[in-house]
Amino acid sequence: MSFDPQVTKMILTGIWETVFMVFGSTLIGYLIGLPLGVVLVVTRKGGVHPVPVVNAVLGFIINIFRSVPFIILLILVMPFTRALVGTTLGAKAVIPPLVIASAPYIARVVESELAEVDGGVIEAAKSMGASDWQIIYKVLLPETKPSLILGAALVLTTVVGYSCMSGFIGGGGLGDIAIRYGYYRYQIDIMLVTVAILVIIVQIIQETGTRISIHTDKRIR
Repeated sequence: MSFDPQVTKMILTGIWETVFMVFGSTLIGYLIGLPLGVVLVVTRKGGVHPVPVVNAVLGFIINIFRSVPFIILLILVMPFTRALVGTTLGAKAVIPPLVIASAPYIARVVESELAEVDGGVIEAAKSMGASDWQIIYKVLLPETKPSLILGAALVLTTVVGYSCMSGFIGGGGLGDIAIRYGYYRYQIDIMLVTVAILVIIVQIIQETGTRISIHTDKRIR
């Protein structure tokens, strides 16, 4: 099958919708998940400001959200999505479930990266009179910047996969095109093109993240 202007326009629209869903939801997800990850590290046993109860409760809540498969989450939050954006179809309607799915994942990624900071560095900051906030802002986050950037690339590629799942409920984007034309209409050529574009998007994200991470890593300068 030749790709006429209508199909080409559809694929270009799918690319834009996928980029919008992935980067929009990830940005909002980081506004929620990054602080949560910091709190998990700071309040854990041996952390900057240990509060075991807060750490345990927050970790439990995050684990609950992470345990729900995304395809099920899409259905569970439909009433919330409809109330928030007025519809359950299209790229805009996928943002809320993507944020709900990505924020806990981001929190755990941030937690694992911040936990790698050498305790001696933190103790040195404390001995110099640094406050908890100063340790977070001037020690934990700067020391883990390269790892956090790589983690962000990992999150983005994961969210790309989530966005494709949303195609099963009319979420829009390349995943929706691949499912509608490849699965329901058996037009394998269109499906293969959308899959190839998704692979390219993931490769671009990963390569960009790696390059930025290397550039910001002071240890290899």
